[in-house]
Amino acid sequence: MKIITKFCTIADIITIKKQLFFMSDTTLSAATANSSLQKRKILVTCALPYANGSIHLGHLLEHIQTDIWVRFQRMRGHEIYFVCADDAHGTPIMLKAQELGITPEEMINGVREEHMADFADFHISFDNYHSTHSEENKILANEIYNKLHAKGHIKTRTISQLYDPEKGMFLPDRFIKGTCPKCKSEDENGDSCDNCGATYSPTEVLNPRSVISGATPILKDSEHYFFDLPAFEGMLQKWIRSGALQEEMANKLSEWFDQGLRQWDISRDAPYFGFEIPNAPGKFFYVWLDAPIGYMGSFKNLCNKDSSIDFDSFWKEDSDAELYHFIGKDIIYFHSLFWPAVLEGAGYRKPTAVFAHGFVTVNGAKMSKSKGTFIKGRTYLDHLNPEYLRYYYAAKLTNRIDDLDLNLEDFAQRVNSDLVGKVVNIASRCASFIYKRFDGMLSTTIDDQALADEVMAAGDSIAAHYESREFSRGMREIMALADKVNEYIAIKEPWQLIKDDSKQQEVQDICSLGINMFRTLMIYLKPVLPVLAENTAAFLNDELTWEGHKTLLTGHKINKFKALLQRVDMDKVNAMTEASKDSLAPKDEKKKPKKAKPAKVVDNSAALADPVAVDPISEEIQFEDFAKIDLRIVKIINAEHVEKADKLLKLTLALGDEDGCETRQVFAGIKSAYQPEDLIGKHTVMVANLAPRKMRFGMSEGMVLAAGPGGKDLWILNPDDGAKAGMRVK
Repeated sequence: MKIITKFCTIADIITIKKQLFFMSDTTLSAATANSSLQKRKILVTCALPYANGSIHLGHLLEHIQTDIWVRFQRMRGHEIYFVCADDAHGTPIMLKAQELGITPEEMINGVREEHMADFADFHISFDNYHSTHSEENKILANEIYNKLHAKGHIKTRTISQLYDPEKGMFLPDRFIKGTCPKCKSEDENGDSCDNCGATYSPTEVLNPRSVISGATPILKDSEHYFFDLPAFEGMLQKWIRSGALQEEMANKLSEWFDQGLRQWDISRDAPYFGFEIPNAPGKFFYVWLDAPIGYMGSFKNLCNKDSSIDFDSFWKEDSDAELYHFIGKDIIYFHSLFWPAVLEGAGYRKPTAVFAHGFVTVNGAKMSKSKGTFIKGRTYLDHLNPEYLRYYYAAKLTNRIDDLDLNLEDFAQRVNSDLVGKVVNIASRCASFIYKRFDGMLSTTIDDQALADEVMAAGDSIAAHYESREFSRGMREIMALADKVNEYIAIKEPWQLIKDDSKQQEVQDICSLGINMFRTLMIYLKPVLPVLAENTAAFLNDELTWEGHKTLLTGHKINKFKALLQRVDMDKVNAMTEASKDSLAPKDEKKKPKKAKPAKVVDNSAALADPVAVDPISEEIQFEDFAKIDLRIVKIINAEHVEKADKLLKLTLALGDEDGCETRQVFAGIKSAYQPEDLIGKHTVMVANLAPRKMRFGMSEGMVLAAGPGGKDLWILNPDDGAKAGMRVK
C-alpha cells in the first residue's frame, strides 16, 4: 500500500514562481510557466561532434548536461526527442581519409560507430544519432539553399584565396602557417597569432606555407557563393535580446553588430568532401552550412523510422513546439547569427533557445596530452564508472557560461562523500535490518512525518533547478536532505534498539523511513544517475517516477540489498591519466625498452621501533561504523604466485573447515613476506563483506588482514588455537 501526500494548488504556484526566478527569459517565452501543468512538445540537440577524432571529456560535458535535462523532462511526462549526429564533412576529413588510405565514407562510418558506443556507455539517451553525410541532410540542405536562392539571399562574387599548387586545392585557414604580420612571430596560424593575439586574413600572412604539402601557396581567383547575412540584421538584433540566449552571450554577439555584419561565404571549391551546391558544378556547401541542418536531418531520419512523429509540427514557421540547442561557447556565432537567419530566410522556425556552456579544464589547466589530462571517453570508461563523471559534472554545472574544472582529487572525494557516504549510505544502514529482521517488509507507520514531508516537498524546488539547468543547486539541495536523513538515523541508532526485543517495531519504523527517504532522493537523482536509479528500483521493487516523490512505500516488500556503488579509487584515477599519456605518446617512444630498475631497499627500522609514531592512529569512528565490517576466520586452502605481479599472491580462502564450504579468491599484497607454500593450511582473518574488486588478474573477493610497515616486515593475522574457519570475529 502507498500513502500519498497531495499538495494543494499553492505548491504549483510556488513551483512556477521558483521557475520564473531561476530560468532564463527563453524558457519562459514558450513553455515553462506551465511546465508542471501542461504536456510540452520539445526537440533537443547537442552540437555535432566532428567525425575525425574520438570523444573526450570536453565533449561529454555538453552531452551529459543535455542528457540530464532531457531525462528530467521525460520523467515529467513531456513529449521530448533528443537527437544528434556526426559532423562528417570538410577538408580535414578528406585529408585524414587520404592519410589512412581509405574513403571518407569508410572513415566517417567507423568514427560514428565509435562515437555511438562511447555515448551509449556514458548513458547518453539519444532518440536518434545520425550523420550529416546522409540522404535526409542532403535533401534538406538543397531545399533550404534553393529557397534562400529564390528569395535573393544568395550572392556570388569572385575572391582571391591562397592555393596549394602541389596539392591542387584552396587552403582553409587552419592549413596555412607563416609569420604574423603584426608581431613577426614565426610559425603562426593562418588567421590568428598565438604570440600577440592578433587576427588577420590568411592573405596577410608573411612567408606563408601549406601545412599539407609544405609548398608556398599562391593567390588564385574563384567564384564563391555568399549568404546575405546583413539582410537579417534587424531580426537578429531583436531575436538575440528576446531571451533566446544567455545575457552574456547576447552581449558578446552585440559586438558583431557594432562591427557590421558581413555576407557569409557558404561555398568551397573541389576537391572537398561534402554536398555539391545545386546547379554549381565543382562548388560544395561549406561544412557550417549543412552541419546545423544536420539537426533537422537527424530528426527527419527519426520521423522516417517512427511515423507517429510529425516533422513539420516541430520545424514549421508557426510551430508551437520548443526547440533547444545545447552548445559550447566557441560556436555561439554560428548558432546564434547564421543559423537563425538561414532558418528565417528558408521559412522555418527559429530555436526557442540556444544554451551555451564553458570549456572543461582538468586540475585547473587546459587539457594536456603530456600531463595525461587530455582524457578520451573510452580511456575514462576503461577505468571508472561513467556515473561518477555524470554526477561530478552535475554538481558543478550552472546555467552560466563559466568554464568547469575537473579536479581529479576533488572528483574522487565528492563522489565518495556525496553518493557513497551520504545517499547510498542511507540504504546500506537500513536495508539489512528490514530484510533480515522483518522479512523485507516496510512498516505501515511513519516514524517522523515532518522529515518525510520536508524531503518530499523539496521536489518542487529541485524540479525548478533541473528546468533552469542549475544542476549544481539541485545537487546541493539533494545532499543537504541526505545529511538530514543520515543525522536522523544516527540519532535514532537502530543498531542499538535492535538489541531490545520491545523496540523491534520502532526499528522497523525508523529503517522504513530511511529506505523511503533514500527512494525519494534517488528519484531526484534519476536524471543524473540512470543506472544507479535502475538498480535502486530493482532493490526497492518499485518504479522510480517523478510523481513518486510525493508518495511513501508502506507495507511494501523490498528485495535483498546489494552494494549499489563502489567508492572512487584514486589508483584508478591515476591509472587513467597514465593511460592517457601512453595512448598519446609517439609510437617510437612507446617501443623504447624500459631500463631495469635497481632493487628497492625498504628501511622499516623506524616503523618497527615505534609503529604508532610512524603510522598514527586514524580519526575516531563510531561503533556503528565498525559494526559494518564482517570479519571472519578463514582457512588458506591454496596460495600461488600471480604472473607479472610484483607484490601479489593469489589466495583461495575457505569460510569453513568442511568440504564444499564457501570459498573466496583474494589477491593479497604479501608476496615480499611469504612463499605460497608456507601459507597453505594456515588460518587467518579476512574482511568478508568487502565488495568484490575487479583487478588486472581477476576478481578479488575480500581482504586478508596483516600488520607491519611492508616489504619483508609484514605478518598476516593468525587466530588462536580453537578458532574455526567461518567464525565471526567480534
